[in-house]
Amino acid sequence: MADEELLFLPLGGAGEIGMNLNLYGYGKPGKPTWMMVDLGITFGDGTHPGVDVIMPDPAYIEKHKEDLAGIVLTHAHEDHLGAVPYLWERFGCPIYATPFTVSIVQRKLAEVNLLDIVPIVEVSLNGTFQVGPFEIDLITLTHSIPEPNGMAIRTPLGTVLHTGDWKLDPDPVIGEPYDMPALRKLGDDGVLAIVCDSTNVFTKGTSGSEGDIFESMKQVVEGCEGRVVVTCFASNVARLDTISRVAKAVGRDVVLAGRSFWRMIDAAKENGYLQDAPTFLDEDYFGDIPKDKVLLICTGSQGEPRAALSRIAADEHPRIYLNENDTVIFSSRQIPGNEVSIGRLQNRLVRRGINIVTDKDEFVHVSGHPARDELLEMYQAVKPQISIPVHGEIRHLTEHAKLARSAQVKEAIVNENGGMIRIAPGPACVIEQVPSGRLALEGGRVVPLDGELVRGRARALWNGSATITMVIDKVGNVKGDPILTTHGLLEPDDCDFEDDILDAAEDAVERLSKKDLRKDDIVAEAVRMAVRRYCRATFNKNAVTTVHLVRV
Repeated sequence: MADEELLFLPLGGAGEIGMNLNLYGYGKPGKPTWMMVDLGITFGDGTHPGVDVIMPDPAYIEKHKEDLAGIVLTHAHEDHLGAVPYLWERFGCPIYATPFTVSIVQRKLAEVNLLDIVPIVEVSLNGTFQVGPFEIDLITLTHSIPEPNGMAIRTPLGTVLHTGDWKLDPDPVIGEPYDMPALRKLGDDGVLAIVCDSTNVFTKGTSGSEGDIFESMKQVVEGCEGRVVVTCFASNVARLDTISRVAKAVGRDVVLAGRSFWRMIDAAKENGYLQDAPTFLDEDYFGDIPKDKVLLICTGSQGEPRAALSRIAADEHPRIYLNENDTVIFSSRQIPGNEVSIGRLQNRLVRRGINIVTDKDEFVHVSGHPARDELLEMYQAVKPQISIPVHGEIRHLTEHAKLARSAQVKEAIVNENGGMIRIAPGPACVIEQVPSGRLALEGGRVVPLDGELVRGRARALWNGSATITMVIDKVGNVKGDPILTTHGLLEPDDCDFEDDILDAAEDAVERLSKKDLRKDDIVAEAVRMAVRRYCRATFNKNAVTTVHLVRV
């Protein structure tokens, strides 16, 4: 054992919120056996045009896939399992998860024809199982989705508690209450380190209970005269239950808009959840229900342009419409970075005379992540020697480390993606930095986020593009007039600029030597650079320039 070490390496979710990929290693230095915990995605924020899904680059562990014993999924949120369909083939190892999470991941794998290929091991709630050298005890916690699992990871060098996403909800609505006796027993037995959620470390007090929302939401909906829309995350199964019970209590039928809702509800019912919920109706029924008797639940709380609510706000949805004095309730938090898109969506609704209600107006949302008092209660129960904050931006991780030290934790390590921590033996510290990039889902392909495809599109978006088609003969004489096509660079009536660009292209050819005129690559590059220089000097734009050279 003296020659072995216990490692923790985040490749996603440390220094950011979302896109979780965590690795635990145990064994001899330089040749550990690895276990992956979660493999998630995040969603595009408009920074990279055309990119909707972003995931961590697993290149480091892909190189060591023969030493990867398995992937454990803590729960079924997209930022913890959404990358499995796109990246699993790079590893080929078993996946471990509890029943509800298995149902969700199976549906995702079926969409990419991997369902019968991926080995999935279903683990019971509070179950114990082995992944390579790691013995795992699951501990039931609470969150906004069924079956959020903390993981007690036992090794000969000590036990690590990996919390996943959690809160301490005394009335969780869906699923079992959190298992505080198990946490306390774990603490009494001795915990070497805790790898813990940092999302709400700046929030004082507690996050609030899902069970407390019902009465407040009911009062809000009772005060609405027209149609009511509630927008929330499709994965928030507890909220779906709460909203549906509110609708029943006030005499409204529940209509769902968004395919992701149906997937989540089917998986929930498959595992014994939502059994007493009122019937959910398809969006086709929306127009047949009187406006004071309908409550629509839809996706799009973050202002996503393709989600149902954005199309409804723009009056572009084929089956759902809203009128003046209808009401939209935002039953979700505002994810950092989405402020502009959410504000744009809400302004569009208000402009049409539609009422909006947010968590700043009424008690219509509670977070699924622990606030400061819950974090302190966790530390008091578990009593770890080492705190490793994750699931937060650098400011969250730093504040979490301060909080841990205030709770008498001996060591607290602030670490971002790519920092390999040796938890034991010896003082915990970052011993190596490994590559930790990002990948993008682009047209069904997984490509580097910083690769030419995505960067080239961004350049064209910000600088415009110009394509020159030029015909020359064997000795380099220009034949006929070149053709210019631009996007995002010229107005339709900018004929003078177009003529100047074409003149610059022809001048570039005329300045070449006879020898160079016989080489297509030299001619094309001379034209390209001439056009780019003109655009930079005239428009202050580095236009993406392409030359089609035809030799006759």
